[in-house]
Amino acid sequence: MKLNKHKPAQHTEMEFGGALGAACIPVFLPLTVLYLLSVCRTPGGALLQWPPPLPHSTFLWDPVAAAIMVGWISLQSALYLLPMGKVSEGLVLRDGSKLKYPINGFHALCMTAVLLAVCVCLGMPLGYLFDLVLPLAVCAIGVSYLLALYLYIRSFWAPAHQLALGGNTGNPLYDFFIGRELNPRIGSFDLKFFCELRPGLIGWVVLNAAMLMKEVELRGSSSLAMLLVNGFQLLYVTDALWNEEAVLTTMDIVHDGFGFMLAFGDLAWVPFTYGLQAMFLVIHPQTLSPLSALGIILLNGVGYSIFRKSNSQKNQFRRDPAHKSIAHLETIATATGKRLLVSGWWGFVRHPNYLGDILMALAWSLPCGEDTRKEGLAKDLIILFLLSCSSEFSCSGVPY
Repeated sequence: MKLNKHKPAQHTEMEFGGALGAACIPVFLPLTVLYLLSVCRTPGGALLQWPPPLPHSTFLWDPVAAAIMVGWISLQSALYLLPMGKVSEGLVLRDGSKLKYPINGFHALCMTAVLLAVCVCLGMPLGYLFDLVLPLAVCAIGVSYLLALYLYIRSFWAPAHQLALGGNTGNPLYDFFIGRELNPRIGSFDLKFFCELRPGLIGWVVLNAAMLMKEVELRGSSSLAMLLVNGFQLLYVTDALWNEEAVLTTMDIVHDGFGFMLAFGDLAWVPFTYGLQAMFLVIHPQTLSPLSALGIILLNGVGYSIFRKSNSQKNQFRRDPAHKSIAHLETIATATGKRLLVSGWWGFVRHPNYLGDILMALAWSLPCGEDTRKEGLAKDLIILFLLSCSSEFSCSGVPY
């Protein structure tokens, strides 16, 4: 591969606070992940406390965690390459071509679950991941930085038509953060598509299962609150992988370059902040009444229904606006010449998929309850809930 000597047209428009934001976010978001994980492990569990619960440096590194991270990414890479499932084409690129993607994420989830069950039956202490969660997060953050650096360097060998429109500003910090190359591949292995759902989302439910096993070790059985959190979030991940083909029409794949923003979101932010509720419950057990549990289940069901139906409409519209299931829906033209749905679920509220996300995230957090002995803890749990769902609007790789 030769260095691209033809300087592509650069774009000066920047998001996320421009160069200043691109310099600050890669520093403060990783620190936020480590802080939230530390908060969940404190006896009070309060988000705002002084002095802050800063972990000692000896708790941030463990060679076992590094080995687990390498093994985990290797396993998911191998499952990605297996000839399972179908192969789908993405949307048309600027040069008129279409890339092909293996749609086997659900198969990877099932095979991972089987391997995990076998290992647990053979005596593997899955709950030990609770004790390794901080060094695991540090390893995931480190992998995000290394991957983003590799992606930035290799982008200078990519043809101009393979660069993301918003990630080619000429500012090194900003382009490293946003990502210069749109669809970086090693052979047929699509790095962005792989990271979007596999290591992070599947890793999220594995960490949740580890929290459940840790609770069983500590108390002899799993609480209803922990079971609800695991069940709700497993449904979310299963839905994403079952509908993996829909990811091919999302902004992450179609528009955004692959840089630190998506790499960190996929590999660190999603698995280590979306599952904060399960980790919180290990240290702060909660008792739910059957009526409370039923109400939370109904709330999650309503959120999931809105989320799934609205996303299905959006994906079908992006793939085939003339499809009979959506042909009757009203649209309006935008200044760019594209069209937006303004009826169906998308006429009910501006972002119905986000509404479903928020309702589900609230249902995930309600099992954490309220400890009346700690004034303000209920407010902190609401903040944790908002952090859980806010990443839908930020740098995460969750697919909708």
